[in-house]
Amino acid sequence: MDRTLSVQTPESIAFSYELAGLGSRFLAVVIDLLIQGAIFVAIIWGIALLGAGQPPERVVTAASTKMAVSILYAFFIALIFIVFFAYFIVFEAFWNGRTPGKKLMGLRVVRDGGYPLDFTSAAIRNLIRVGEVVLGFYAISAIACIASAENKRLGDMAAGTIVVRDSPIASLATLVAESEEAPRSTMLTEKEHSIIDLFVARRKSLAPSVRAQIAARIAAQVRPRVSYDLQRLTDDELLTRLAGS
Repeated sequence: MDRTLSVQTPESIAFSYELAGLGSRFLAVVIDLLIQGAIFVAIIWGIALLGAGQPPERVVTAASTKMAVSILYAFFIALIFIVFFAYFIVFEAFWNGRTPGKKLMGLRVVRDGGYPLDFTSAAIRNLIRVGEVVLGFYAISAIACIASAENKRLGDMAAGTIVVRDSPIASLATLVAESEEAPRSTMLTEKEHSIIDLFVARRKSLAPSVRAQIAARIAAQVRPRVSYDLQRLTDDELLTRLAGS
């Protein structure tokens, strides 16, 4: 079930996020598991090919066999962790809170308050995932999501994160277009302040070309009405300085 979460910043600016429902999150996990399975099989297949080309050992002792088995177990445990858990940490931390599955389902992980996900939060929520998988294969996660008002699984509760539907860029562009129709005045309007704060909060998740284009459009509207020292700043610097003011 999808729910809407309203977040209010210290500047009394409210944003609404559509929380991801259990169904869409489950499908995203299934997609990621399929990708992870393909990666795991490819690695094992590659190792098997390399091993097939190696000459057999001439002397095999019980001690060497035991050591080889221990090394093999350790290798497989590390490989499983890397492929099935570090996968989530790396993608979410360095791909703006998304994995390939979340990307396809239009989802994103953010910190409470709508702030971009950082590495620490990504690591915490996905290390908790290990326990969630071991204890019932996400059954606990499903129960927690249903019981939580913010659709949080245990990892989200520990890391202070939420999973939201990825807002399309068009929404921000529409707000900018509306602001261009507003009459000019000597002060920035409340809507313009809201647009600037929204842009700065989401700027890191935008592609560089899109970020520059939107920043230019917003800055063109407000630059004539700010002080001279602010007018000398670049579009991105200007909006960053105005955010929260």
